[in-house]
Amino acid sequence: MHIHFISPAAEENAKIPSLSLMILAALTPSYIKTTYQDDLINPINLKEIKKDVDMVAITVSTKTAYRAYRIAEAYREKGVKVVMGGIHPTALPYEALEYADSVVIGEAEKIWPKLIKDFENGRLSPMYRQNEFIDCSLIPFAKRTLCYNYHYPPIAPIQITRGCPHLCEFCSVRTFFGGKYRKRPIDAVIDEIASISRPVIMIHDDNIIGDEGYAKEFLSKMIPLKKRWVGQASLKGLNKKGIVKLLKKSGCIGLLIGFESISEKNIKQSKKFQNNPAKYMEVIDMLHKAGIMIWASFIYGLDYDDETIFEKTVEFAIKARFLSAVFAILTPYPKTPIYERLKKEGRLIDEKWWLKEDQEKRAPHFIPKNISREKLREGWQWSWKKFYSVSSIIRRFHYN
Repeated sequence: MHIHFISPAAEENAKIPSLSLMILAALTPSYIKTTYQDDLINPINLKEIKKDVDMVAITVSTKTAYRAYRIAEAYREKGVKVVMGGIHPTALPYEALEYADSVVIGEAEKIWPKLIKDFENGRLSPMYRQNEFIDCSLIPFAKRTLCYNYHYPPIAPIQITRGCPHLCEFCSVRTFFGGKYRKRPIDAVIDEIASISRPVIMIHDDNIIGDEGYAKEFLSKMIPLKKRWVGQASLKGLNKKGIVKLLKKSGCIGLLIGFESISEKNIKQSKKFQNNPAKYMEVIDMLHKAGIMIWASFIYGLDYDDETIFEKTVEFAIKARFLSAVFAILTPYPKTPIYERLKKEGRLIDEKWWLKEDQEKRAPHFIPKNISREKLREGWQWSWKKFYSVSSIIRRFHYN
């Protein structure tokens, strides 16, 4: 038996191996052949697909849905069974089932072994639903050999906690992982990290310091490993000197932080209550002094944004001396509060924008409140050019 794991391409995909597929491969019996294809690095030619595998397992996000569905159609035409899972099929399982033989709804760790047995016995079910969030001690060490034939950057992804209690209107994390922090046993995490040969670890958690007690114990046990790592953290919790010093001692070299907006009104309306624009610089200065690099993310198109938001945001990002910044147009992901609100207000332009091939060119997929769609897109493009311009780089290095 041969299972082929596929990570579909999207314009915004980063060149890192799929952690979810490596975890599924680890849960696959050793007598089953497993292979992997990153569609971004090694594009799948839909016209040359052959029936040389028994099953294709595709991980699907909303932004990869269009490509994933085309890949699935091509394999099914050749008689290959297709299984889909991930955040998008969990949000819209019946849509995904139009393109797959079976859909995994929710986390797959407990479902996957049963699905394989059912497939081997010729009784694959159309849907497998994980109704309760799993105990994170069930997450195995990822099978990293699955992706060894790809020349990825020297970064190894790992996940140690799942879930988020915050209520951010635009976020889809709660849809898939729930509203409570669930944690892997720290000793198991440390053992897995110690086994990784890559020089940099990428911790995939949405907030590495979400549970302060757990975070402090984990970071303390990271110190002897002398590993360098990057991750994502919420501003709430980073305003404590003790945690920042511990982050540095543990090997943290950089954090992705969702500032989202410099507008207090936007922050409040988006229900990102853990952010306080008035205290942004306080946290930024602490991280700079500790020698921790900051990758900042911002969202344009929130209701209080107007044509002045772009220059103000970029100027803030330059003065904050961010190593890197990501500027995104607000994306109304299905089943998120922002999607439901925009739909109710009649502001969604296309309720199923992810089914279009050129979805990035069509953005924004909604009608902004205080700026035209054209001006929003122009300001977004200008922000990227301005922040990464030579003059901006010189200013940021000068501040440093």
